[in-house]
Amino acid sequence: MISTKAFKAYDIRGIVPSEVNEELAYRLGRALAWKLQAKKLVVGHDIRLSGPSLSEAAVRGMRDAGADVLDLGQCGTEMIYFATAHLKTDGGMMITASHNPAQYNGFKVYGADGCQITLEAAEKILAAIEKIDCFDDVRLADFDAAAAAGRIVTIDEKCLDDFVQAVYDQRVGDGAGIDALKLVYTPLNGTGLECVKKLLKKLGVTHVTVVPEQEKPDGDFPTCPYPNPEIREAMQKGLELCDKVRPDLLLGTDPDCDRCGTAVPDGKGGYRLITGNEMGIILLDYICRTRLAQGTMPADPVAVTTIVSTDMAAPVAKKYGVELRRTLTGFKFIGEQIGKLEAEGRPERYIFGFEESYGYLSGGHVRDKDAVNATLLVCEAAAWYAQQGKTLLEAIEALYREFGYYRNALCSFAFEGESGMHTMQELMKKLRANAPEDIAGYKVESVVDYDTDGTGLPRANVLEYHLDGGHKLMVRPSGTEPKIKVYLSAVGDSEAAADAVNAALAKAAADMMKA
Repeated sequence: MISTKAFKAYDIRGIVPSEVNEELAYRLGRALAWKLQAKKLVVGHDIRLSGPSLSEAAVRGMRDAGADVLDLGQCGTEMIYFATAHLKTDGGMMITASHNPAQYNGFKVYGADGCQITLEAAEKILAAIEKIDCFDDVRLADFDAAAAAGRIVTIDEKCLDDFVQAVYDQRVGDGAGIDALKLVYTPLNGTGLECVKKLLKKLGVTHVTVVPEQEKPDGDFPTCPYPNPEIREAMQKGLELCDKVRPDLLLGTDPDCDRCGTAVPDGKGGYRLITGNEMGIILLDYICRTRLAQGTMPADPVAVTTIVSTDMAAPVAKKYGVELRRTLTGFKFIGEQIGKLEAEGRPERYIFGFEESYGYLSGGHVRDKDAVNATLLVCEAAAWYAQQGKTLLEAIEALYREFGYYRNALCSFAFEGESGMHTMQELMKKLRANAPEDIAGYKVESVVDYDTDGTGLPRANVLEYHLDGGHKLMVRPSGTEPKIKVYLSAVGDSEAAADAVNAALAKAAADMMKA
């Protein structure tokens, strides 16, 4: 019997080998091939130590289900997104635990369009996994024999070059001033180095210093136990190097290279991390103003973000005449919107998508967040603002002054132990049965329950409270951890005023989460 602890809302991720192991990899590979009726699948893995063995087991499962396999070997997740569609396969699998600590690994699975599979498809695959008998049904195909027969093919460098070119083709501006940019870059001991360096060279960014301690792939992550560019500790080595090199930008990509973090000079001699929401707004504004100026804005443009990302996207999109669509949490839902526009015959309408957790995408070359694409956009925006005599920090400050100081915060409440999940369920039931009339002294003007019909989105266990003053509080049980996450959103005429509202909302959230 396999463990189901690794099965999360948006992917499969857990501790090796108790929750994620070769048996699970085999079953998943076989079930994926069965669900997709696949003749050909793409597989890759990141730098985690268990990656090669899990990959081989997954490939055996795919082969036993009758599918040929294109093996990318060690690569970033963005390469699987790209190769799945570019090489005209029936789907793909990436073996990664993203930014989780070294003891974790997991799987992301994709359909033929390079987008993560839907919730319905995921449920069918899980059902198929559970039906496979580990003794009677598992037939360990000979990996070497299949490779010799051409049924397992290792993909060459051309696919990587094609991907970098596809990202390069997403340029928004004319590239002016980009050759003057001075960068410090860290792949956090992950897979990003090769793709990012190839792209930077193609862009003409030559002043690049790579953080030496985090340059080479290393699944032990010796310098940052939690390799997530969202947190300052993971970026610390890069920040220390910035103090010596004094670059215009610090860029960091997570181990599977789908998230990108940024730090810029703070004007006080140090460097400040730009939040995911802030960078999303900077890039949305930059893309809109640049495409309008160059006459490349499509008719009826669409930008996409998630329900837990900053509400500041709404007034920015409105200024430029852009339709803003909101999706459930998870970038695959943003990718799904690209697919819908493509089905309508209007893929050019999509101009940008972002989420608060450092995910960005400006084109349809892939259907999920892409840190290489984010690198291109951040470099372009930084170069453009530099020509105006501004840093990216000054850029977001100017946008705050124009649209209001939208400030976001996240509170996480852990519910450990066997009773944890039950407690979480009861809390959500209580909130639904007894909706608060006010939160932190702010009147609740409306409540959106995403677990009911009528939102236009798939049902989800999320409650959204709209408060007077334009503030908002959202409650969402995590899809990957035994936690309830409470998202706070405030707007004020200053950073301090908005932060004060969020502080009050955070205190109220703690009271709401008491069992």
